[in-house]
Amino acid sequence: MSIDKLPSGKWRARIYRKGQRKTKTFLTKLDAQEWERMINAEEHAQLVGRPVRGKTLGDVLLRYSEDVSPKHKGARWETMRIARFIREDSIAKIALEELRSEHFAHWRDNRLKDVLSSTVNREWTLMSAAINTAVKEWRWLPNNPMSAVKRPAQPKPRDRRITDDEVERLLYACGYERDTKPETLQSRVGACLLFAIETAMRAGEIVGLTWDRVDLKAQTARLTETKNGTARVVPLSKEAVRIIKQMRGTDENLIFGIGSNQLESLFRKTRDRVLLSDLHFHDSRREALTRLAEKVDAMTLAKISGHRDLRILQSVYYVPNMSDVAKHLN
Repeated sequence: MSIDKLPSGKWRARIYRKGQRKTKTFLTKLDAQEWERMINAEEHAQLVGRPVRGKTLGDVLLRYSEDVSPKHKGARWETMRIARFIREDSIAKIALEELRSEHFAHWRDNRLKDVLSSTVNREWTLMSAAINTAVKEWRWLPNNPMSAVKRPAQPKPRDRRITDDEVERLLYACGYERDTKPETLQSRVGACLLFAIETAMRAGEIVGLTWDRVDLKAQTARLTETKNGTARVVPLSKEAVRIIKQMRGTDENLIFGIGSNQLESLFRKTRDRVLLSDLHFHDSRREALTRLAEKVDAMTLAKISGHRDLRILQSVYYVPNMSDVAKHLN
């Protein structure tokens, strides 16, 4: 460790450890010495297997947000959620040396009073990932205290399907007509809904679909940006091709010419207007896959949807009408 005064009047601290150099500049020599003390304290804590002193759970989350989250596909969600943790949750202020499993049990129970268990589970996964990184890579903690706490039970999967009557009500409220080009954002919501039911594509995949990724002759759409990060090719029905052709001239790049936030907001307003407040746009994916299951085998269905785990496909997205199944048995 060395501390030198620079011509500018500032102080530069340098530390050499195991062939690596850390350098930082400070306004005063006292600040440089304090930084040296903190680095030495961290290294000592790591050596003896104790939590690093002077750090809080909020510090763990902040570093994770800055260093790790940007590498993830869901970076925006992670950074926003971590910012909320730090701003609103008292657990973020607890020092690492005082952090215990009961703190997370208390946090879990309080969050469940305000949000669904599915939301708590998503936040749990994020927080635990940050702590595991602090344990394994930064050596700020000897272990993850969350591992001793029970996760909230996952809610039962949704089984909501969309009826033909509901589709027509939504299309009418959107101002979408099958023989007219959708000029307004509202009418494009109707086009997106129909396209989703035909293809089982997610909302984000639909709004991000570009003209260069569609081959109308082969009746396929190539998706490079997907939720699980794996590219896939989606077959297009005649109806899906018709919808795409209907969108010509809307936008030079995007087929549907609408953003994710616009689609989500306008769909919610439309569904509320026709008294279908329990319906989500994502329910169209379940409807589409259930319909497609009557036409293709399970492995092909998984290729279309992009599911790697057939259990999720079966339990969450395949909801057949057993009355219709009974008719096939006769």
